[in-house]
Amino acid sequence: MSLLAWHFTPADKRLRYDDNRLVRAGRTLKAKFPYTYEGKTYDKPTLCSAGMHASVKLMDALSNAPGPYLWRVALTGDIVEGDDKVVARERKALWGFDATDMLRHFARRCALDVIHLWDAPDVVRKFLESGDESLRASARAAAWDARDAWDTAWDDARDARAAARAAVRDDARDDARDDARDAWAARAAARAAAWADAWDARDAWDARAAARAAQTKTLDELVIEYAKRAGMSV
Repeated sequence: MSLLAWHFTPADKRLRYDDNRLVRAGRTLKAKFPYTYEGKTYDKPTLCSAGMHASVKLMDALSNAPGPYLWRVALTGDIVEGDDKVVARERKALWGFDATDMLRHFARRCALDVIHLWDAPDVVRKFLESGDESLRASARAAAWDARDAWDTAWDDARDARAAARAAVRDDARDDARDDARDAWAARAAARAAAWADAWDARDAWDARAAARAAQTKTLDELVIEYAKRAGMSV
């Protein structure tokens, strides 16, 4: 059985965890057993503990990436599949390339997807749209300034909310809560608000899922583009 997957390595293309073997196209690396990790010894592939790991989905591989060098790999031998990664006895590197530029492009695309949610400075937008490295420092500084302004506004709003809550508590004590007759209406309103919150949460979850799907599609498209630029046959 063979399973195609994705795997990132550091820029030096060497394995971690005191292994230090070099990854190169066409080379098959076998897991070393028995293998001891965190005081426990393993004699077969075990997720997150022993064996040659990779991810079927590129986005999952990125989540576990120790560096920018991306490999297309084939896993063979005993294979154990998890939610976001798989582990096997052997992993063959089919082809690979330095994905630094691709990952930066992907990060800019993701940032542009949500740029409408804040008042981004012009230099930030220009950098995200162009990828012009000469604008990186200015864009970073402008983004940090904007974040500081947001933090200040948030602190002011938090203080205002605290003062408002204190005023409400004082009024409630003064009135001795003589509006008990409205308790039923209040409970009904609370139930309605709870349902509204539940629907909002569902919509937020759907939005996050949609955003994740869009990002996954973007990354899958970019890897083909950049792999071809690097001379890979994909």
